[in-house]
Amino acid sequence: MSAVRQAIILIGGVALLWATATDTVAVIGRHIGLPLRGSIELVQLFVLVAGSLALLVATAEQAHAKVHLLVDRMGDVGKAAMARLSGLLGAAFFTGLLAGSLWLMADLWSGHEESELLGVSWRWMRLFANLALAATIAVLLGQTFRRRK
Repeated sequence: MSAVRQAIILIGGVALLWATATDTVAVIGRHIGLPLRGSIELVQLFVLVAGSLALLVATAEQAHAKVHLLVDRMGDVGKAAMARLSGLLGAAFFTGLLAGSLWLMADLWSGHEESELLGVSWRWMRLFANLALAATIAVLLGQTFRRRK
């Protein structure tokens, strides 16, 4: 496993652990009368990082859920064609998500949108999500057009 992939997995895992820890402290705090203000904002931030990186890693590892009902009954040529079609459709789907997200980001960029309690800048989180989507598209297209043996 490459160092970059290991770093991405580590960062995503740490973000997920922070989301869990933050929510745990917030729940305990609510029950003992010491609420953690802004916990929802922090969990959103950590889950965005963890989810975006998980999507990228799952795509790179080709570990998304797949149904093999028809593909397993095809020959090698059919399987290769379906793999390419799947990659192209996945890239088209994520391109649509990226286009909509870029549109929102461009529309709200100068609005300096921040979370209510902690002042987390959502513009940087949108940028992070868009970069992760763009990387996912690049991985999908690279897998689709790479020579299959």
